[in-house]
Amino acid sequence: MSVDIVTFGCRLNAFEAEVIRREAEGAGLSDTIVINSCAVTNEAVAQARQSIRKLKRERPSARIVVTGCAAQTQSQMFADMAEVDRVVGNDDKMRTSAWRNMRDAFNIGVSEKIAVSDIMAVKEMAPHLIDGFASGLPRVFVQVQNGCDHRCTFCIIPYGRGNSRSVPMGAVVDQVRALVERGHAEIVLTGVDLTSYGADLPGAPKLGMLTRQILRHVPELKRLRISSIDSIEADSDLLDAIADDSRLMPHLHLSLQSGDDMILKRMKRRHSRNDAIAFCDQVRRLRPDIVFGADIIAGFPTETEEMFSRSLDLVEACGLTFLHVFPYSPRPGTPAARMPQVAGSSIKERARRLRAAGEAALRQRLQAEIGATRDVLIESDSQGRTEHYLPVAIAGERVGSVVPLRIGGCDDERLTT
Repeated sequence: MSVDIVTFGCRLNAFEAEVIRREAEGAGLSDTIVINSCAVTNEAVAQARQSIRKLKRERPSARIVVTGCAAQTQSQMFADMAEVDRVVGNDDKMRTSAWRNMRDAFNIGVSEKIAVSDIMAVKEMAPHLIDGFASGLPRVFVQVQNGCDHRCTFCIIPYGRGNSRSVPMGAVVDQVRALVERGHAEIVLTGVDLTSYGADLPGAPKLGMLTRQILRHVPELKRLRISSIDSIEADSDLLDAIADDSRLMPHLHLSLQSGDDMILKRMKRRHSRNDAIAFCDQVRRLRPDIVFGADIIAGFPTETEEMFSRSLDLVEACGLTFLHVFPYSPRPGTPAARMPQVAGSSIKERARRLRAAGEAALRQRLQAEIGATRDVLIESDSQGRTEHYLPVAIAGERVGSVVPLRIGGCDDERLTT
């Protein structure tokens, strides 16, 4: 039987799942389930543990391997689970040698479960071209950066991913070109802290330069999309590319986290509320049809109702369309976990109100699209997405193609033609 991957968390994990599959199968593993975990919230860790138990009941003969950020930061906890055969670190999971060593250990019955190296000692990042992406798959990810040098007080991810490191520009351009030649219409650049791209490379190129190099040297690329960015680090080349090249999609997801300046300081963020609003206004002047999404945390320690209200009204102040709401979850070892906590019931209620505001903003944007003609990337037999990442219900279009479609209506979640 093949290697099955169960992935939790971010787009980067989804990309890395394909690397894991290739390396594990190439090493000769079979009848193996790999849990690619997320550590961003307590709920994500709990979901991984529940999945492990469920999968072991369903497939008692399968070996279960746990990797990802939660495995890196809480390796002993997973190793203590009777269902788990091996715990592999975040850097190790991308290495052929780690999977070969695991195969050999399984074959000779080695009992040691943990194979987790020091992620902070990792200084370089090798490019990983995914051969396993099906030809013609509409949208594929290219990992250009990993890790984070910042230490936001709520975040455990730097301890799961290590410090920031980047793939050299030439290697990224080669990857994009190879994927376009295979028929992929849209490329998404992904990383843990994308806007820190290049600081560790010779000459310290920035994300904007990488973006412009891709657009210049891969003219056949139909659509380039950028995943979550830190707006305070957006450079002039990136803004110029947003303004000048229609192949760079008019959709940015921002790591905002809060709309209150005191909470932002306690989070150890590097922007203010006014910085966030000014950035959205600036980009909207450059690209009037731009759509913004954002991450916002509800119930950060010490957050009062008045402080929360400034996060709630940031949805309108920044003109946000897509909202990714995180109910605050204390992560062991982070400074925020030692701060005065907000009651769990208040956190849930604030998260509910934020999500409701996000749903209302999305409905408003969907309704505004009626009558427009959009270039829609056909993702499946029943759905595509516009340049702005808005979902469209479709039928009868070829998967992988980009088709101009007139928007005739919408429901609460999708556009219709």
